[in-house]
Amino acid sequence: MKGNIQIHSQNIMPVIKKWLYSDKDIFLREMISNAADAISKYQKLAALGQAPREVTPRIVVRTDKEARTLSIEDNGIGMTGEEVQKYITQVAFSGAEDFLAKYKDAGKDGIIGHFGLGFYSAYMVSDTVEIDTLSFEEGSKPVHWVSDGNEEYEMTDGTRAARGTLITLHIAEGEDEFLQEYKIRELLKKYCAFMPYEIYLNPKDEAPAEGKEGEAPEAPKPVNNTSPLYLRDPKTVTDEEYVTFYRDTFHDFAKPLFWIHLNVDYPFNLKGILYFPKQSEKLDVQGEVKLYCNQVFIADNIKEVIPEFLMLLKGVIDCPDIPLNVSRSFLQNDREVKKISRHITKKVADKLNELFKEDREKYAGFFGDISPFVKFGCMKDSDFYDKVKDILLFKDLNGKWQTLAEFKAEQAAVNPPKEIPAEEGDKEEGAEKHYEPQKLFYVTDENLQSSYIRQFKDNGLNAVYLNQFIDVHFISFLEYVEPSVKFLRIDAETPDCLKAENLVANPNEIIELFKQNIEDKEAEVNMEALKDASVFATFTRSEFSRRFAEMNKLYGMGVTAPGMKEESVLTLNGANPLIAKLTSLPAEKLPTVCGTIYDLAVMANKPMTGDQLQAFLKRAGELLNAYAG
Repeated sequence: MKGNIQIHSQNIMPVIKKWLYSDKDIFLREMISNAADAISKYQKLAALGQAPREVTPRIVVRTDKEARTLSIEDNGIGMTGEEVQKYITQVAFSGAEDFLAKYKDAGKDGIIGHFGLGFYSAYMVSDTVEIDTLSFEEGSKPVHWVSDGNEEYEMTDGTRAARGTLITLHIAEGEDEFLQEYKIRELLKKYCAFMPYEIYLNPKDEAPAEGKEGEAPEAPKPVNNTSPLYLRDPKTVTDEEYVTFYRDTFHDFAKPLFWIHLNVDYPFNLKGILYFPKQSEKLDVQGEVKLYCNQVFIADNIKEVIPEFLMLLKGVIDCPDIPLNVSRSFLQNDREVKKISRHITKKVADKLNELFKEDREKYAGFFGDISPFVKFGCMKDSDFYDKVKDILLFKDLNGKWQTLAEFKAEQAAVNPPKEIPAEEGDKEEGAEKHYEPQKLFYVTDENLQSSYIRQFKDNGLNAVYLNQFIDVHFISFLEYVEPSVKFLRIDAETPDCLKAENLVANPNEIIELFKQNIEDKEAEVNMEALKDASVFATFTRSEFSRRFAEMNKLYGMGVTAPGMKEESVLTLNGANPLIAKLTSLPAEKLPTVCGTIYDLAVMANKPMTGDQLQAFLKRAGELLNAYAG
């Protein structure tokens, strides 16, 4: 029998090749998926007693370089001649426009069962395709179909004796990679790793290779895992199995910190495992969350389903209810997708809260590793922040991990927030008091800010470490959502509890003298007395201007924006004996003494430039010579 394929193939083939599928590799996924669908239909009939269960379901893929063929064979439901006509030759009734109109918004249910749709993806890499099929129906005749993908096909009686379908692709010139066994194995591992029926690649036909003397011959092994771990009941899975699955799936031999096993049946079907790998301080670790639909791989890191901040994780998610468009590669803009995404976010937040409540010490032990992802999630998703805000931890100067509420309470006891004076007329007795935002100090570099840390510790003050790439964003976010707090780096200002009363009698005279004898004539200098009289001077750097400069540098805009200078102030310690004596020193000694005081303040605040270091070494030499007489 000969006939015309009832589709304008000269129009639809370019659509299939360039619009329908984003990657030609996907043809193999479609071929295997169709084979799995055929087996699934047969299995359902067998379960209903309408077909015998005489063989184990399987899919066999074979490559033949000499014949330039790639074949996919299944022992599924098979097709009659009428079904070949329906599913292959009548994909659409008239041309590309009707085809797209019919299938564009078909969704998941529009894909499964439309055999011809996936079948035509074979022409992305083939110039001719053959079908040999035999239906399970009693008395059916085998059918052979062949076409070069143009308007004509030929269908004749076939020779196939076993139920099922064999599709043979005659690989086109220039597509030789799809004749290589290693390439096909790679694609099967990528797209079909968890298909529900065993897939064999180039197995030894019927007679397995002989084993060693005295040993049974080795049976062929499937390339896929038909019962992936994520489909099992979490209660039956051991930690060792979770780790093994992680290593086998992602080829990462570092042990994950912990994991979340998703097992949802209502209001949608969702299975999966999300792993939390150890993160670096910078958000440069690319995660990998694989999305499956009925154990068929769809894509990695689909942002509509996987919230952006969770893409730092690694995992597998299988959602049969997910609405896909006709290519199985792209999600439709569907309300259900957002529900799934929100549910995944909720499960992650629930797991974090569970870990915090069950074993806070263990939770604190890995919070430093997962904090970049948690902070990123808080900034990207307000619902997520609301769920985890009470379990955000901050490491303090003593190595203790505290929640924000705990740290606020601790610091309020030693450095309470200042009350805002009521304006005249608003001083009613018993009126509610108002306070300035509570100042919370933080450290970004333990070594560079060591002198400030020492002063804090000596006076019972505490600070937290915020030294991750994301923290400059995160503290601004926290100040926005928690306006009762203000974060200040430890060198941004001097807390009141570190100040003393014994200021020198002539501060303005000393300040002016000091400015005249240092090289930085633009330096802003002031004075206040510190409890620690051993400190000569300190630099304080405006939190706002420094943070603004860091943001600009982060986004490649230079250290500061035009007209915006980073503000810093040199504060002389009015309680220091040497500072008090500056006005009584000989004039020739002042440049060396004042310059060295300035140098020491710089060294305690930030790295010196090359010129600053050379000047310091010169002054240090002068002081040593003077000391030695």
